[in-house]
Amino acid sequence: MFIDRARLVVRGGDGGRGVISFRREAHVPRGGPDGGDGGKGGDVVLRVDPQLGTLSDFRFTKEIEAEAGRPGSGRNSSGRSGADRILNVPPGTLVIDRATGQTVADLTAPGAELVVARGGTGGKGNARFATSTRRAPRIAEDGGKGERREIDLELKLLADVGLAGLPNAGKSTLLAALTGAHPKIADYPFTTLVPNLGVARLDDRELVIADIPGLIEGASRGLGLGEEFLRHVERTRLLVHVVDASRPDPLQDIATIDTELKSYGRGLDERPQLVALNKIDLPEAREAAPRIARALADRGISSVAISAAARQGTDDLLRQIFDRCPPREAASSPAPRERRIAFAGGARDWHVKREGQAFRIEGDRVERLASGIDWGSPDAAAYFQRQLIRTGIERELRALGAKEGDTVRIGALEMEWSEQAADE
Repeated sequence: MFIDRARLVVRGGDGGRGVISFRREAHVPRGGPDGGDGGKGGDVVLRVDPQLGTLSDFRFTKEIEAEAGRPGSGRNSSGRSGADRILNVPPGTLVIDRATGQTVADLTAPGAELVVARGGTGGKGNARFATSTRRAPRIAEDGGKGERREIDLELKLLADVGLAGLPNAGKSTLLAALTGAHPKIADYPFTTLVPNLGVARLDDRELVIADIPGLIEGASRGLGLGEEFLRHVERTRLLVHVVDASRPDPLQDIATIDTELKSYGRGLDERPQLVALNKIDLPEAREAAPRIARALADRGISSVAISAAARQGTDDLLRQIFDRCPPREAASSPAPRERRIAFAGGARDWHVKREGQAFRIEGDRVERLASGIDWGSPDAAAYFQRQLIRTGIERELRALGAKEGDTVRIGALEMEWSEQAADE
């Protein structure tokens, strides 16, 4: 099944917790901290797979989470990092941030990778907090939470040439004649319900040609199947209008398609165009073709009379397609195996706000540290207080009016604000 849109919730794995541990070995009189760090959580990564042509892998998968990091252990042993979750997508996949509606990446290069949800960092074990004056720290960090994002994936086929036209104009038959592809073909409108691709070759050159489902008047406003598939010709460098020359008014048919391309926007109406006057194996089409060609020539539009079914004129059309198709622009997408981060983090990772008569401190790092403190240890509590001062959180609390005895919440913890502790 051809699936060209997907909506996903992705989450990086949580980081593993750092641990509080002390050496207990014979002949080591004073021991010392040896708690290891937690492992990093796995990332959720999109990777371009040139063998894929649709987003059908995500038809039933809506929520995806990478593996969590493992906790650290004694003897300075770090926890194992969580495995990345690799999601293969076809070339031409757009990644859209649902929170902002902005396109954050256009994935076209085979092998290119994009991190859409970063795993949390591993928490520090107590060995990391040892100093010359703090020799037995009862401090460790929780692992960081993995990022959670809601994203839309949208596929725009990577075709060089698009075949556009009304239903039953013969686009699928022409695609088969030009490329040897085998799309579904029948003598009724809307036979093609999904885009089809084929590769045309001439001498040592090749082009990818897309057969787009038939357009009708109003397609750019969502009527018929047009709006769903017009975006698949956005990347094309040449449009071939396939016209049934046996119809009563082929020039009006061409005008209808031109109107829809212009209404859709995105520069489709400005693409180089070529008209294929199809079905000249029929007497009425053969008779009308010269008149239509002259009318088009008067407007500066080139045309070729063909019969896709009888393979008449298709070689000439193929040569003109290769001659008229503009060269590809230099690739602007990531090089193969390059991994980029889709969503950059902010410069400040904490926030203080009033919560009724209390205050709440939010932020991944400070919440992790607070949950890993041994609050029964005066040394650990004093260390935490110094971190609030160093990061500017204590100053922000004062600016918001925090005073002696006020309640301060950090994650699930609730404590009493002490002016004396803050001034130490």
